[in-house]
Amino acid sequence: MIDRRVFLVAAAAAAIGVVPRSAVAADPEAAKAFVRSLANDAIQLMARKDLPRPERTQKFRELFKRGFDVEAIGRFTLGRYWRDATEPEQREYLKLFEDLLVATYAGRFSEYSGETLTVLDSRPEEDRFILVASQINRGGGSPPIRLDWRITENQGNHKIVDVVVEAVSMSVTQRSEFSSVIQRGGGKVQSLIVALRDKTKSLQTR
Repeated sequence: MIDRRVFLVAAAAAAIGVVPRSAVAADPEAAKAFVRSLANDAIQLMARKDLPRPERTQKFRELFKRGFDVEAIGRFTLGRYWRDATEPEQREYLKLFEDLLVATYAGRFSEYSGETLTVLDSRPEEDRFILVASQINRGGGSPPIRLDWRITENQGNHKIVDVVVEAVSMSVTQRSEFSSVIQRGGGKVQSLIVALRDKTKSLQTR
């Protein structure tokens, strides 16, 4: 099992998706610089043990939204059920999806114990993405964790749209989990919305 602390430096890497085919791939070197900058900002934030929880959560939300294409991620993880959802359901789902990720990972900042991220290399992928390879260095004799970022660029604006941790796609994992919830709820997107609402409320009150 992957140690959940590996996601801290990635700042919510467990929840990424795939963007539409119209997206334009980023320059490899610019994508590397983007990942390095985002990781440094995340580390600085995680090291701030003095921040009250509400302020920490808000800063994490800003960091998350700056680095990740939240809407594309949410649509991908909902899969084929996105087309089945009504517009009000789509809007509420995307809001709850973001809230869940923020509450989940902002609450784990206290577990940070000095992990660092090293950007290794980057390469074009599928004419639409740049795949940036990196590793999380855990220290204490533990082997590093491989972490690959899938990046797109739109008019110079970089976004992370997928993360692969030790060959496991976080977007595919999340999509499978959401699909299972909907299937247990009779194929209704509303069943996932209720589950997300309950889970987020639980995390926010801890």
